[in-house]
Amino acid sequence: MLSETLSISKDHIYLASTGVIGEAFEPIELTSHFDQMTNNLEASGTAPWKKAAEAITTTDTFPKGSTAEIKGTDAVVVGIAKGSGMIAPDMATMLAFIFTDLKISHDDLQKVVEETASSSFNCITVDSDTSTSDSVLVFATGKSQYTWDKNSEAFAAALQLVFKDLAHQIVKDGEGATKFVEIEVTGAETGHAAKNIAMSIANSPLVKTAIAAEDANWGRIIMAVGKSGEKANRDLLRIWIGDELVAENGQQNPTYSEKRATQHLQNDNVKIRADIGMGSNQATVGHVT
Repeated sequence: MLSETLSISKDHIYLASTGVIGEAFEPIELTSHFDQMTNNLEASGTAPWKKAAEAITTTDTFPKGSTAEIKGTDAVVVGIAKGSGMIAPDMATMLAFIFTDLKISHDDLQKVVEETASSSFNCITVDSDTSTSDSVLVFATGKSQYTWDKNSEAFAAALQLVFKDLAHQIVKDGEGATKFVEIEVTGAETGHAAKNIAMSIANSPLVKTAIAAEDANWGRIIMAVGKSGEKANRDLLRIWIGDELVAENGQQNPTYSEKRATQHLQNDNVKIRADIGMGSNQATVGHVT
């Protein structure tokens, strides 16, 4: 039906859905708007993007959108997304629709999207719950004069900005969230290990409650490193809360100030860093409390 309305192939139509699990979906809720959707395709400016972002929200408290220019060109990357609960691991209940007018092949686009998603949408968690539905769809219209082969680094950077911005907006809109927390793990043996450790810290109920209570209980961070199952050595481990070095060499830093650490935890945006001291790989995960 939509393919007839738009006079396009069914192969060019992609379906994405979230909502209450188990509830039947009535097609009329979409089909009754097909004519209006067609008319909106002729609109310009930011208003249609905002309407589209609002239309896909469910438990979201605000619509999510982002844009970035591809440096050295007048081509752009524009995206909208939805999500606020059941976020983890690797996207879960979230939808993201990204568009660019750069000329790029399917294979090149697929590769850069996978690489970018691994460090953005796949590195966020709200509640560690998984879901039945998630999608990140990226569309390249090829309408600009600029090509991938001459602008690959600039496009990858712009895509990274939009992906990370949308991912962070999703986390900040987490159901019941009061603080955005960035967990950075460095010095891991592998990238996989770094991400696992970061997710272990982010998903730890004890770490979450400590941050929510603005309690600089750094022992809970070390516990979460240990329970990840990845290689770690207490005597090599270093922990920071904000800029405050909390622990190193297997013990509390002699100059550690609990007051400064607590002051950092009182911010709306909190950063925790753990250096494993066993390699050169790192990962950053965003979550909320």
